[in-house]
Amino acid sequence: MKAEVSSPVRQASAPGLKPGLWKRSLNARTALLYLFPSILLFSVFIFYPMFRTIYLSFFLTDQHGAASLFVGMENYAYLLESEAFRNSVKATILFVLYTVPAGIIISLFLALIANEKLRGIGFFRTIYSSTMGISVAASSVVWLFLFHPSVGMFNRLLSVLHLPQVQWLLNPDWALISVAISTIWLNTGFSFLILLGGLQNIDEYLYESAKIDGAGYWYQLRRITIPMLSPTLFFIITISLINAFQTFGQVDILTKGGPSQATNLIVYSIYREAFINYQFGTASAQAVFLFICILIVTILQFKLGEKKVHYQ
Repeated sequence: MKAEVSSPVRQASAPGLKPGLWKRSLNARTALLYLFPSILLFSVFIFYPMFRTIYLSFFLTDQHGAASLFVGMENYAYLLESEAFRNSVKATILFVLYTVPAGIIISLFLALIANEKLRGIGFFRTIYSSTMGISVAASSVVWLFLFHPSVGMFNRLLSVLHLPQVQWLLNPDWALISVAISTIWLNTGFSFLILLGGLQNIDEYLYESAKIDGAGYWYQLRRITIPMLSPTLFFIITISLINAFQTFGQVDILTKGGPSQATNLIVYSIYREAFINYQFGTASAQAVFLFICILIVTILQFKLGEKKVHYQ
């Protein structure tokens, strides 16, 4: 009679579990073990603050941020009736419209130039991407001097051209544009580097075939470069939109939300409401509103923008 040989899987399996089920359970435990550090970090730094913010948005709080009185939706109703909050929403929308399209167009233009095979082009690639290594605080201080009404370079240039000087950061009509200019300059390096990488991943044989067929530069740009670069452009547009809604450092250093709340973006409004006025409930409601706005914009970007993305 042949001796019965038991399966190694069956020998190792836990009592009462089938081999396949036990193996899946072991794989799940192993996966959770590897994911535990990430889950812990996300829980501490993302999930808990998010749910805590939503919780506080329904309460009045004391100066320490502890919930003291449940008010339901009154914080949200207060925001809808607040003229200051409506102005901050308007300023944020204008800021996004100023920075995102202009920043992407400038970055794409620089990437197209830097993608050419010319002697010494590496130096210009380094210069164009150098803003990635500059902090928001350092760049804002530099721009603060550039925008200075009496010793700033911009007003000195206007004086040389015999043009009227501009109160860049003191005039409500110019303050938001000035902050947008500094933001575009700061973010150009990152967008340029990503777009340049996307351009260098386009196969050369596409351009060679187009040249053989007699296609010019602009035709190649419209029919080859932009369609093949669309995944990278989609990524850059999405990231730029999110970053524009979350802008804070430039506003804090350059204008403090002024003049006349012309640059009081939502993130800076949240900061002032929470850490200057100690109204953590209404600040949390503004944070929830900002989260919903970013979520809606991102969903629309994926629903509408991704349809025009051409993946290789």
